[in-house]
Amino acid sequence: MDFTGKLVVITGVGRAGQVGEALALGFAQRGATLALLDLQQSEVDARAATLREAGYAISAHAANLADADAAQGAAAEVIAATREKFDGAVHAVVCAAGGFGMTGPIDASDPEAWHKQFVLNLDTAYGATRAFLPALRAGKGALVYFGSVAALPGGKSAGMAAYAAAKSGVLALMRAVAEEEIAHGVRANAVAPTAIRTAANLSSMREDTKYVERESVADVVAFLASDAARNVNGQVITLA
Repeated sequence: MDFTGKLVVITGVGRAGQVGEALALGFAQRGATLALLDLQQSEVDARAATLREAGYAISAHAANLADADAAQGAAAEVIAATREKFDGAVHAVVCAAGGFGMTGPIDASDPEAWHKQFVLNLDTAYGATRAFLPALRAGKGALVYFGSVAALPGGKSAGMAAYAAAKSGVLALMRAVAEEEIAHGVRANAVAPTAIRTAANLSSMREDTKYVERESVADVVAFLASDAARNVNGQVITLA
């Protein structure tokens, strides 16, 4: 899983202690040039600065990926910043932007909270996908999405129906991209983790929660984005 000479875009790399931070480090250690995206410029700049200090090639970009025009602008910015080295090609996009929120029983749920889960998880994935597809075609690249076990058959979604529904949408998006883009040399797959050991989860979940380590998630995502998985398309890998 050597990414030397390849450009990898990762969304949702903002807050410290979250999965995006581990994804970025994992790809950087494997030789990738990285373009990191997040909603807040100050936060993505902080993550990028840490990696630059370690000698890695990183650019940082802020955009509301749930806004299609803003996502297109971010993609154009990334391509312009890396054109000299990569000539408009992107070799992987990891759609890690998202967020979790309980919405409670359906009859007592807040429509705004319901809508927010779709904006955070599905709209950002759609915006990033649509914006970067031309560059992915140029690089014969791969997309990796973040689903959830709550969106899989047998998954528990009581009290978090909006999150599960949004992640189901992400998986449907992944499958559509896998079918549509294979003719262009672009693959799409997803991971579906249980709770990941992030700073936010550690502060909000029960002490007996079983976690998936961030580094383990990063390893699987790197595999799906790599040439080693060149024949893997339209698949969901459960992480538990």
